Amino acid sequence: MIQFYFHPTPNPAKVALFLEETGMPYEAIPVDTSKGEQHTAAFRAINPNGKVPAIIDTDGPGGREARVFDSTAILIYLAEKSGLLLGRPEDRPELLSWLLFIASGLGPFSGQAVHFQYAAPEGLDYAVNRYRREADRHYQVLNDHLAGHDFIVGDQYTIADISAWGWIDRASRVRKGADTPLAPFPELQRWFAGVDARPAVARARALAKRHAFKTVNDEETKRALFPSNYPPAAGKGA
Repeated sequence: MIQFYFHPTPNPAKVALFLEETGMPYEAIPVDTSKGEQHTAAFRAINPNGKVPAIIDTDGPGGREARVFDSTAILIYLAEKSGLLLGRPEDRPELLSWLLFIASGLGPFSGQAVHFQYAAPEGLDYAVNRYRREADRHYQVLNDHLAGHDFIVGDQYTIADISAWGWIDRASRVRKGADTPLAPFPELQRWFAGVDARPAVARARALAKRHAFKTVNDEETKRALFPSNYPPAAGKGA
């Protein structure tokens, strides 16, 4: 059984989509990051980095319990465990390349673009411009690559498509103010429409609606989501 720790944000959404696509049995365990539940000792024992998603596989290698954290690591682990959505063996170098492009580029720059456009203090125009343009650049790389292709890797739907979908699904926030955020990237828009129409996507989206998460953006939320912006509590070091 897979114990899936999640919050309805882009990186956990990837894992939810994989689980729904493959039908692997799982237990969804909500972690309300706006309340700071990701910082508890119990959760840090699962992910020392204090982030979602994370999983516990109660039937891991050798029949032992295994923890996996970071969405890309989880996707690779689950795909290898199940033998599903890995694509053709000959496409494995390409698959790993695009997974790491998403993990090190598309995802982080999209996340920082959202942060500086919505959460950071006003006046940080350089940061807003830097991350928004880099997010756009990553969109363009994917757009150009997808010309003439239905999927990111080879001719099959794989965990690379699932991983990219998690962040492209938030294009309206990444590209704040754009009425049709994917319009400048027609190949990416076409690809996204194809993935987003899959029945498993609707099931993955429904997962978040089955749990009540905090939606108020108050001081508690800011401290929970951005703890490094605040001085450490007395006695906890610099």
